[in-house]
Amino acid sequence: MVQWDLHAALAPGEAPAGEAPGALLLFTSEELSHKAAQANREERICHTPLARDARVCKAEARREFLNGTIVTPRKAKNGETIAFGYLLARELVVLCDDTGTVHSMVQHLRKENPQRDYSAGSFFYALLELLVEKDLRHLESLEDRLSQIEEQVSAGQLDSFNAKMMGLRKEISRWIKYYTQMEELVCELEESGVFSDQETQLFHRVEKRISRLLGEAKALREYGLQLREMFQAEMDLQQNQIMKILTIVTTIFLPLSLLAGWYGMNFSGMPELTWKYGYPAMICISALIMLLSLYLMKKKKFW
Repeated sequence: MVQWDLHAALAPGEAPAGEAPGALLLFTSEELSHKAAQANREERICHTPLARDARVCKAEARREFLNGTIVTPRKAKNGETIAFGYLLARELVVLCDDTGTVHSMVQHLRKENPQRDYSAGSFFYALLELLVEKDLRHLESLEDRLSQIEEQVSAGQLDSFNAKMMGLRKEISRWIKYYTQMEELVCELEESGVFSDQETQLFHRVEKRISRLLGEAKALREYGLQLREMFQAEMDLQQNQIMKILTIVTTIFLPLSLLAGWYGMNFSGMPELTWKYGYPAMICISALIMLLSLYLMKKKKFW
């Protein structure tokens, strides 16, 4: 367990302080499970969700506190999904994290504002702001990847389009789901009645930021749908080109097929079959028909 003092600019605390006013407590899932097994169920710490059980972003309001979990689409340095449980009261913050990400975030806040004191609400607001701080940059990188795919489609490079788009669609969907859940979570924090008016305003501010990020993610999803339509149009165009070539070939050789069928009947009364120049004449007629067909198609802009 790691402990800090919210009222002393996140100065490290000395365990065991338990639920002392202004305490910020950080546990791993194993530590919190052990603590809950030994503690009285009346202690609020016991109601902190375990990080290993976190599946969605949520907030549940109790009479004197809120608890819930946050699961992000991002990965920690060890490759695990960044997820943690939390419990918030007026003068107490309990966090449960197995990846070390929350510890790094607290250290970042200490370094960024070494003289700042926190309340429970203002600290959690700062934590949420830090959590989504680089998200816009990541969404812009996804947009750049979509733009590259668009350029490839425009150039007729359609190989592996579905594989690339499938991965991007899944990632964008994860971010949309994440922001939707986070928006509901922050709304619950605002409406809980646990925090002061000033803290509620801070949560409203981060809610608006999350709402904008959700809008950006939805715009990326729409962009992806437009790319799919563009890809389908390009595929249809290529198929039309193939059909046009087949039509031209069929049109050119249809008269020749008629001639071949006509003289293939081998009636004895056909003088051309015994004519000395019959074979060269048929070659010339066939070539003339082909050239005439090509000329007419070019004139009518069939190709």
